[in-house]
Amino acid sequence: MAMLLSACSTMTASDLSLLQHQVFAVERACARSMAERKFDDFVRLLSEHAVSFGSRDVRRCKADVAARWKLFHADPQAPFSWEPDQVEVSPDGLLAHASGAVCDPTGKLISRFNSI
Repeated sequence: MAMLLSACSTMTASDLSLLQHQVFAVERACARSMAERKFDDFVRLLSEHAVSFGSRDVRRCKADVAARWKLFHADPQAPFSWEPDQVEVSPDGLLAHASGAVCDPTGKLISRFNSI
């Protein structure tokens, strides 16, 4: 059993730290694409397995998530912005959770986002 458990967590602290920095970078790149109104850049950053939770439904897969987010890129000014302030990576390095502030166009905090 101990060998099985140790095989499940082969990532070193250094590996996990690198992955954490990469997730921060991708989240910031997504946020920048929204601020700069570069929808194609945003779509390139989406996983084929993306899932997006809306107020009334859930979108699954890159194409469906992109269709929802295209609405947020339609106007000349972004309807909101976000900035990650926390990223946690699973011990095996397969999943990460990012969260942070969501602000309206004036910079007022309106929510927090969660991204996996």
